[in-house]
Amino acid sequence: MKKSIEFDSNNNKIQGKFYHAEGEPPFPTVLLLSGFPGNEDDVLGLGQKMIQYGINILTFNYRGIYKSEGIFSLQNTYEDIQAASTYLHQEEVICKFKVDTSKLILGGYCYGGGMALAYAAKYPGFKRIFAIAGTDHGEFAREYKRNPTFAEMIDTIFEELKSPAGPVRFEGKAAIEELTQNPIPYDLRINAMALANRDILLIGGWDDTDRTIEHHLLPFYRTLVNTNAQKVQITAFQDDHEFEKSREELAATIIRWMKSA
Repeated sequence: MKKSIEFDSNNNKIQGKFYHAEGEPPFPTVLLLSGFPGNEDDVLGLGQKMIQYGINILTFNYRGIYKSEGIFSLQNTYEDIQAASTYLHQEEVICKFKVDTSKLILGGYCYGGGMALAYAAKYPGFKRIFAIAGTDHGEFAREYKRNPTFAEMIDTIFEELKSPAGPVRFEGKAAIEELTQNPIPYDLRINAMALANRDILLIGGWDDTDRTIEHHLLPFYRTLVNTNAQKVQITAFQDDHEFEKSREELAATIIRWMKSA
């Protein structure tokens, strides 16, 4: 069952969807972060799929995107994740959706995958994290600065996403500068040590040309291994960034990992 929900993030109303699990409660619950700009519904169909296996999913639009109030930025995304976590710990929400707060998992796709890991490195509340084609924003910043063609493409995309023509309320160039001028908080390799004691699942697509395994997943995975991380898994599908051909297997992989704890 899917319900529209709303919560507050620094005096901004954030719009989201709660996929309420079927089966015997209480339910493990995933705070699932979308890509950028994402959409106003599910993330790779995972919400609809995972509720069938007794797993709650909460997903939302970041501040300043679609109908969520405010201005989008990376720092504001941090605050939005914290606000969503606070929402899941409210007694009313726990009772309504039968949330098992001892089994909260943070996950994300693309932009959201990278932000899930960066957030978890800074705030230790989540012990288990998964990232699907997650962006290493440190690598993204490096590529933007060293590759003029890439930078021009990103500038064009951000300009097209800008409100009122697009769904995002932000200054595109300012959002890029926020990252390129201070990438350290969002650089997964730099922050790997802070994640070494977590249970992490990394998922990629061999044919993904947007967030390539070679540049975004493997270097971070190798860095984690070198920090003696004991609970890190990596897997990949013969698929591109949208995972259209492997969504059933993608959901099954995440569910198996969740139930392995």
